[in-house]
Amino acid sequence: MAIAVRGSRGGGSGGVGAGFRSFFSYRIFISAMFSLLFIATVSVLITSRPPTTHHHSSLPSGANVYMHRTFLALNSDPLKTRLDLIYKQANDHITLVKAYAAYAMRLKLEISRQLKMFDDLAKNFSDLNSKPSYKSALFETNGNLDEDVLRQFEKEVKDRVKFARSLVAESKENYDNQLKIQKLKDTIFSVSELLGKAKKNGALASSIAAKSIPKSLHCLAMRLVEERVAHPEKYKEEWPKAEFEDPSLYHYAVFSDNVIAVSVVVRSVVKNAEEPWKHVFHVVTDRMNVAAMKVWFRMRPMEGGAHLEVKAVEDYSFLHSSYVPVLRQIESAKMQRFSREKTTKNATKDGSNKKLKNPVSTSVLNHLRFYLPEMYPKLHKILLLDDDVVVQKDLTGLWKIDLAGKVNGAVETCFGSFHRFSQYLNFSNPLINERFNPKACAWAFGMNIFDLDAWRREKCTETYHDWQNLNEDQTLWQLDTLPPGLITFYSLTKSLDKSWHVLGLGYNPSISMDEINNAAVIHYNGNMKPWLDIAMNQYKNLWTKYVDNDMEFLQMCNFGV
Repeated sequence: MAIAVRGSRGGGSGGVGAGFRSFFSYRIFISAMFSLLFIATVSVLITSRPPTTHHHSSLPSGANVYMHRTFLALNSDPLKTRLDLIYKQANDHITLVKAYAAYAMRLKLEISRQLKMFDDLAKNFSDLNSKPSYKSALFETNGNLDEDVLRQFEKEVKDRVKFARSLVAESKENYDNQLKIQKLKDTIFSVSELLGKAKKNGALASSIAAKSIPKSLHCLAMRLVEERVAHPEKYKEEWPKAEFEDPSLYHYAVFSDNVIAVSVVVRSVVKNAEEPWKHVFHVVTDRMNVAAMKVWFRMRPMEGGAHLEVKAVEDYSFLHSSYVPVLRQIESAKMQRFSREKTTKNATKDGSNKKLKNPVSTSVLNHLRFYLPEMYPKLHKILLLDDDVVVQKDLTGLWKIDLAGKVNGAVETCFGSFHRFSQYLNFSNPLINERFNPKACAWAFGMNIFDLDAWRREKCTETYHDWQNLNEDQTLWQLDTLPPGLITFYSLTKSLDKSWHVLGLGYNPSISMDEINNAAVIHYNGNMKPWLDIAMNQYKNLWTKYVDNDMEFLQMCNFGV
């Protein structure tokens, strides 16, 4: 026992102490080098930098700082600019050296602390051997060993060994590179897990915010209905105008239940139209919001002589479940259950998906776009606008584009392998795989010019019905209107110049402002709608400038625009 203890002091402690002293000497060398570099740099700067002149100290400061700097630049020696650059580089390196010096000092203190701890521990083992009670009873006796003393000695040795092992384990990670690497990997994995959860929670919160009706919007609808109830004589139904069916005018279709969003779309079109009196708007909403929509546009008449009609979905008698497949599917319990499950799954499946599906995809309002020829039988062309767009230029040029016999004029969204048919349709299903090209370029809804005569000729609504019936179990595509649109107008879509329609303002913060300013229509597709609190500030003013702030109910409902 005595030999073992003494050996541990002489060999183990000396080896550890030598290793620490070697490591400590290396750290001192590094610190000394950085200190010398710092002293040399400062010396060069002090000896070479000319004294600062104060000839222009009389110039005012504050608002005139820019003029002061310009004046000095015009009257300074050209070489001074070079000197200033050298001085700045030196300052940057001084900061870098100081940072490394601080880190080296911290390492030095840590190593010194550990070195002292290990020296103290080795001394504790040595002192244990020299303890008089143990020395006389265990190491210098010729007789039998005292068992009680031996047991006490063994207990103290084990306590010190336990403490030594814990200290070594605690210090090991500072010198074991593999242990450091593993610890770093574990940390990265843990942070990645937390990031994934945060993304999912953020996506779910964003989705909930996008689907919820803001209090201000609900308040606006209630105020408008209250106005109609209080003054029914002001809001009597009017006879349809002849302009609503005049094919020589420019017709727009807007389907929405959002009063203020529709008003912005209409106002932005009229404000930028060269001949607003030739523009006709067909607004369709649901039964709950039709009264509010009519009151708004009666209180805020169309500017420039433009024409507008507001109708409810129920005003179109052909829109019933026996004719419209999506209505029949919405009414079925199976569809409702699948919609809830799919919405929840989409909200939590991928936190990086910025454009989560909205339940409005199953709304009949969103599927009215497939019935335009039947809704407006006397028209030849019509422009479909979503309620989350803003028009920035005159759009009459769209009616002059030759669609070459195609039905739909739209801006394509594909780039590289993104936004291809394969991302929207299930090509593992033979029905899809045999009829469509997975690499075909997708296009966008939101601003589409439709040739209704070509639509009737190609029987596009019938095509839409056939495929919607085939997709009753949701195996061909997920809930949305774009996939059936891609199918219905496959090979019947003409690509428009991208400047007509710029998308992504509801989820992409990196769109070029030049691209936005040159666009005829900008589209806030995504969850961050401009009328919500989660809207992106850099794009919101492009929408708010078309809000009719003179409308008295907006102030009453505290719209934050």
